[in-house]
Amino acid sequence: MGVAIRLPTLRRAPQSRRPRSGEKDRPAARKARVEQPGRARVEQPRRARDEQPRQKTQAAKRAGNAHGATRKAAPAAERAPRSFRWLERIFILLAVGVVLAAGLKGWIALQSRPVQQITVTGELAHTRPEAVREMVEPELAGGFIGADLGELSQRLEALPWVYRASVRRVWPNSLEISIAEQLPIARWGEGGFLNHQGEIFQPAAEQGWESLPQLRGPDRAAPTLMRTYQRLVELLAPLGLDVTELSCNERGEIAAVLSGGQTLVIGGTDFLERMQRFAAVYRAELAAQMDSVERIDLRYAHGIAVAFLPPAEPAEDTTDDNGKV
Repeated sequence: MGVAIRLPTLRRAPQSRRPRSGEKDRPAARKARVEQPGRARVEQPRRARDEQPRQKTQAAKRAGNAHGATRKAAPAAERAPRSFRWLERIFILLAVGVVLAAGLKGWIALQSRPVQQITVTGELAHTRPEAVREMVEPELAGGFIGADLGELSQRLEALPWVYRASVRRVWPNSLEISIAEQLPIARWGEGGFLNHQGEIFQPAAEQGWESLPQLRGPDRAAPTLMRTYQRLVELLAPLGLDVTELSCNERGEIAAVLSGGQTLVIGGTDFLERMQRFAAVYRAELAAQMDSVERIDLRYAHGIAVAFLPPAEPAEDTTDDNGKV
């Protein structure tokens, strides 16, 4: 018969945990903070420590509510003296309305004010002031303010001898019209003239302008032909020659008639070069025999062609043997 013997359980002795780096000084530091000399550590219950943040939060909320109530109460206190501002706005609107009504009444009065005097100024040699007034008066139905000054200027510039017209109001009921007349530089075509800008105008009468040079060509070429004429006059003046006619055909070829009746064919290109060549030949050869020249053609690359008048035939002797005619 066996006997069971219960052996005592052997427990393993606990091993001390090796402190990590930086941990071995913590208890001493903690102890140093608690046991500072001259200050006793007071242990607070855990519940008291937990309620301190809650009490602070509630106090902050109460303070915020009180501050918000103060901010809400401030605008209310500020709005109290503004209760009569609506009355000030009504007064301002009434004042603005009165000013607008007065301005509208004055504008209507100006619109209905008629023009009572028309003054025409400028050096007028071919335009009668009465004709200007007769043209302007029907356009003044709109009154002193309603008159369209731009339209009046355009209508006046449509007159044959008017180059520029300006119209301005003179307070309280007058119009002042300034007229600049056309200055004809040359005759154009049949019955027309060219001004200094090369613009064509057709006056009712052309007497007294026969001394002006005659220019002919397509209407679209008038400004170009006017500039060519002015350059030609400058180039021929040192030679003592004048231009009486200048023409341009559809191909743009230019020909001039000099005061002595000679025809100068210039062509459509190399204007300056050809005129310089003519001046050199004229001084060297043609000046002494210009009276017998009929036509000079400059349309050659290295020279000019000169056509002379046929020699005058001697007069027939109609006397008989006795010396009687």
